[in-house]
Amino acid sequence: MRLSALKFGQKGRITKMETVAGPLKRRLMDMGVLVGEEIVMKKVAPLGDPLEVTIKNYNLSLRKKEADGIAVEVVE
Repeated sequence: MRLSALKFGQKGRITKMETVAGPLKRRLMDMGVLVGEEIVMKKVAPLGDPLEVTIKNYNLSLRKKEADGIAVEVVE
């Protein structure tokens, strides 16, 4: 499942950062978006872009295109 497909309030664990590469991957990793981290969908804009997630107790806003490159598994 892609990070962008998580529903409001749903929790996931990052499993892969597939299509994320270059400066974007480095920026996300610097902000704590790493494989194995738990991430919670906090808010989705009315048109679906941007998304607001919580990771490591801080909020992060991502474009839908960026979130599409991150694979997650749903955590209950």
